[in-house]
Formats: sequence, C-alpha cells, structure tokens
Amino acid sequence: EAGNAGCTLPAAVDIHPACLGLYCGRTVLSVNGSVETYGDCGVCPRGQRTDENKICRECTGSPDRYDWLYLGFMAMLPLVLHWFFIEWYSGKKSSSALLQHLTALLECSLAALLTLLVSDPAGSLRLRSCRVKKLSDWYTMLYNPSPDYITTVHCTHEAVYPLYTIVFIYYAFCLMLMMLLRPLLVKKIACGLGKSDRFKSIYAALYFFPILTVLQAVGGGLLYYAFPYIILVLSLVTLAVYMSASEVESFKDLLVRKKRLVVLFSHWLLHAYGIISISKLDKLEQDLPLLALVPAPALFYLLTAKYTEPSRILSEGGNGH
Repeated sequence: EAGNAGCTLPAAVDIHPACLGLYCGRTVLSVNGSVETYGDCGVCPRGQRTDENKICRECTGSPDRYDWLYLGFMAMLPLVLHWFFIEWYSGKKSSSALLQHLTALLECSLAALLTLLVSDPAGSLRLRSCRVKKLSDWYTMLYNPSPDYITTVHCTHEAVYPLYTIVFIYYAFCLMLMMLLRPLLVKKIACGLGKSDRFKSIYAALYFFPILTVLQAVGGGLLYYAFPYIILVLSLVTLAVYMSASEVESFKDLLVRKKRLVVLFSHWLLHAYGIISISKLDKLEQDLPLLALVPAPALFYLLTAKYTEPSRILSEGGNGH
C-alpha cells in the first residue's frame, strides 16, 4: 500500500466495442473543439469511407491521373460500340454512317459533360473522390462481418466513391440522349437503308448498354486494374482482323481508301491510350519514348502480310510435293 500511495488511478474512459469488418466504421455525430462524438459501428454514409481508426471520414481528394484514364476507358466503351454497329449495319451508305458516327460522338460527349456536372461538387467539372487502395475496395459487399455467425452487420458502401456509381450515371445519360436524338436523325438521313435496317444500330445499343452495366457492376474493380492491357490486346486483335478482312497487304492498299486510314489512326490512338495508362507518364523522359512503339504492330503486319498469304502458302506447299 505504501508503494501505491503516490500513484494515481487513470480517469475512466468510454471504450467503444471493437468495430469489426474491413469496411465498417463509426460516423462522427458531433464535434466539440477537438473532441468528437461517434455513433455506432455500421455503414459509412455516401461520400465517406473509413480511416485507419475505423472512423468514417468524408472523401476530400480528387481522382488521380490513372482514375481519369479509367473513367475515359469506361466512357469510350459505348462510343466504340456505337461506331462498330453503325458501321456494321450501314453497309456502303457511308454518308449516312458518317452523320450517325458524329451523332454518337455528340451523345457520349454530352453524357460525359452532364455526368460531371451532376456529380459532387455539383455544377463543376471537378470530382470529389476517395482514393482506391486495393481491389477489395470495389467489393465491400463481400466483407460484411458476422460477429456471432448468425447476424450480419451490413457495411456495404462505395469505398471508391464515385468511380463505381458515376459509370452507371454516364450510361443512363448516354441511353437517354440516344433515345432522344438518334431516331430523329436516322429517320431523316438513312433513307437509302431499308426500313428494317434503319434502327438496327439503336436496337444493338439497347442490348449492349445492359451488358456494359452488368460488366461494371460485377467486374468494375477488375476492369480498373486491367483496362490498359485490355485496350492493347483488343486494339491489336481488331486491327489485325480488320486489315486481314480488308485485304490490306501493303502501304498502297491503305492509301486506296480514306476509311482505312481513319481506322488505322483510330487504332493508333487506342494503342497510345493503353501505353499511357500502363506507364501513367510518371517519368516523362522514360515513358514518352514508349509512344514510338504505337505504329509498330501495323508496320509489322504490312511487312509480313505477303509472306503469310494463304494462297501463297498453299501454292508453295503444292510445289513442294
């Protein structure tokens, strides 16, 4: 007792029970000077995510370069699909196809602008966002804890705010603008097409928009990390298929039709976008020279196409026997 005479007991403190779950947190109810009062452990409100102390904090950051590149990729998907199906169903009616291409570009551009304006902060082209830290941030619904293995504490919220939901808003605007603008345009300019062919590109969009929505809902996080490589692979494959289908075997074949040059330059832009997304241009002196590789696949195809022509291979095989 004599040894404890000079000791003072610590003041009683209100200790909250542990906040379980990877994404469960306590909301800040009130702030009195430097003292904060917290609520019960649960889901964080929209626009907030938990910090290292399991406290829900408002997202005050802005998307970094890679986030913007991801949003640009998701914005390009419906535009590229629009252009593909317009070209597919317009046949040789290039004049009507061109106007539809421009209309699709206008629709997606307006949809992107409206999406940014309605997102927080409203009326601005800036975005307030949370930082993406790991893949699980995209799938918080998979990390709801069950403390007693019976009752589940639901803590599902958008930890990557607003990168997940903003894509759905953009697709909704794209679909709305398409239904407002495209039917009127197609009805006036596509007179050369049959009645059944006029609206096929629009019908195709009514199929691929739900598919894109499900793709974002299920695979948004995977796309976030894989989209640069998806761009490179798809652009290489589609360029090879197009040049093979168009029977392009030399530089002269490219110059015969302007449309082939447009397709080639479009693929080059996609190549450049993929390379920039992978490198993030963090070190300009190292990353910018990589853009010199953009024409390499097309040049390789043109230089080797004459050696891989099926008829030539068959004839040489026949001569060998």
